[in-house]
Amino acid sequence: MAEYLNCPLCGFEFEKLDTLCAHGCPLGGSCNFVRCPSCQYEFLEHQRKVSWLHRLFGREEAQKPRLPEGIVPLRDLKRGEQARVICLGGDNGSRHNTLAVFGLVPEAEITLVQQLPACVVQVGETELAVDPAIAREILVERLA
Repeated sequence: MAEYLNCPLCGFEFEKLDTLCAHGCPLGGSCNFVRCPSCQYEFLEHQRKVSWLHRLFGREEAQKPRLPEGIVPLRDLKRGEQARVICLGGDNGSRHNTLAVFGLVPEAEITLVQQLPACVVQVGETELAVDPAIAREILVERLA
């Protein structure tokens, strides 16, 4: 049975066998850390057995992960606030590619222009409107 893990930073669900740790890390057998393939965040492995029946009929309600100090969802920024993108969240590769075309990538510095009806951010010279549901998945670090 496959062992599934959830990243506490971005919420991405993945199989342990899909990680870099399982494919060539010299400490693979003695290290208790796992690296998320989506955001590259390293965290302690918590084994969680999930039955195939449970995976077929739905996910259990995941506990909301505690984010590290200073990291918030884009949705929590205030108008005019500047931040650095940490993680785009989710596991939708095509969405990540679309956002990257507009410059919204990890380490990009952004400024929040407005929150409603859509979250509008300025990335360099580009203003980009993001759906509120997507804005909740994008994690940023406030800049001073």
